[in-house]
Amino acid sequence: MNVIILGSGGCVSTPRACCNCRVCTEARLKGFPYARTGCSLFIEEANILIDTPEDINTSLNNAGIQKVEHILYSHCDPDHTMGMRVIEQLNMDWLAASQGKKPDHPIEVASLPAVLEDVKKQGTKYGSALGYYEAKGLVYTREIYTLQAGGILIELIPTDEQEHVAVFVISSNGKKIIYAPCDVKPFPKSEKFQDADVLIIGNTIVGDVLKDGGVLNGDNPLRKELFTMDEIDDIRKQYKIKKVIITHLEEDWGKSYDDYRELEKTLDAVYFAYDGLKIQL
Repeated sequence: MNVIILGSGGCVSTPRACCNCRVCTEARLKGFPYARTGCSLFIEEANILIDTPEDINTSLNNAGIQKVEHILYSHCDPDHTMGMRVIEQLNMDWLAASQGKKPDHPIEVASLPAVLEDVKKQGTKYGSALGYYEAKGLVYTREIYTLQAGGILIELIPTDEQEHVAVFVISSNGKKIIYAPCDVKPFPKSEKFQDADVLIIGNTIVGDVLKDGGVLNGDNPLRKELFTMDEIDDIRKQYKIKKVIITHLEEDWGKSYDDYRELEKTLDAVYFAYDGLKIQL
């Protein structure tokens, strides 16, 4: 099983436009892996893309991806969906379309029923963007709780009863990766998480002192949405997960690629994602 973290950034990419802080300046000069695009994942065996942030086209090019056959969505937040126009770049031949021809191989777009319904609401005054792509034959949509493709099994675990956010359990040949990029606190309970090889998880506060000396006090509302490092370690121990990789790394944390590498040396089985990171199991 081969998985690529295409984008490891948070709600704001690194470098942030018009920002001249230390981290953004370095990212602008050095590029990847100091730069970070929006949070996304790719599963090579089945050509599955999870989420389409605004800069997903850059992420796909950076990783050298040759084909996308499935797009899955974790939830409908803009930083995970607003790059949906990549569907046009992946599957639209404008000259052929002008002659009434549709693609031979539409891309599957799928998720939990509630997530897919949310995503279909996004659009312009002309209507649903996803509906437009479906009408043009670029994609077809499907409500799922499981997906099997290319020898990979993906199980979508809802975070709560409303089912507007999915956690992905990706399995193949006895190996297991959990992908929980965003809005997964409180972390759902499932035996399917037990003994996973890797947990890739986002929305984690990294460090006590953040960008420009910022501190999240105990009563800060973000603490209800985001995990602390201790809470991540509790999840790892609860499910006997071998390794944790933290993604969705916010520019607001004020840390560079090198800062995260140094921090890894102080942690037990916890690592930090970067764009292009390959996980092979």
